[in-house]
Amino acid sequence: MAGGLVKYRKLGRTSSHRKALLRNLVTSLIEHESIQTTWHKAKEAQRMAEKLITLGKKNTEASKRSAMSKLFRPHDILPRLFGPLAARYADRPGGYTRVLRIEPIKEDQAPSAILELVDGPKDMRFAMTARTIAKTRTNEQELNDMTRANIAKVTRYRKDADGELEEMVQRFERLEEEGDEGVEEVMKKRVYPKLERSR
Repeated sequence: MAGGLVKYRKLGRTSSHRKALLRNLVTSLIEHESIQTTWHKAKEAQRMAEKLITLGKKNTEASKRSAMSKLFRPHDILPRLFGPLAARYADRPGGYTRVLRIEPIKEDQAPSAILELVDGPKDMRFAMTARTIAKTRTNEQELNDMTRANIAKVTRYRKDADGELEEMVQRFERLEEEGDEGVEEVMKKRVYPKLERSR
């Protein structure tokens, strides 16, 4: 049917360019566990990454061949996908990735996002929850309902979650005592070249 609802974002690219872009993003995500990109690209890459991790959990020859066709550098990435990541998400029924909106990074003000694997060493929500707990302890306040819900979310499927959370909370408390916010200023990336004035 002409003019029907499209079930995916075209991202302003041809079909082959779009596939190559998503393959590259997902390969980088599995390699680094966290990537920054535009929000729309992150949402599309998230769909592909979830399917790849499900293939990794199946761990059959057919799933390995299917994953191989969807990755750049499959011989470097497949052992990681079918090894540590499959073991990490063995008990989790889905939701292996998370997209977090952030301030626009580029000067063209494109909506930016962080695409990350959950329960990993670079889990942003885990760090933000630990920082909130550290702040409430420093101010001698009680945890609110939202923080308790976040604690339940970030510790539900993570192995040795309570120990890791307490360790990160203590790290944030030490930073607070030293007066270090632990935040660096984010510099905008230049998209357009700086043109010299003609006069």
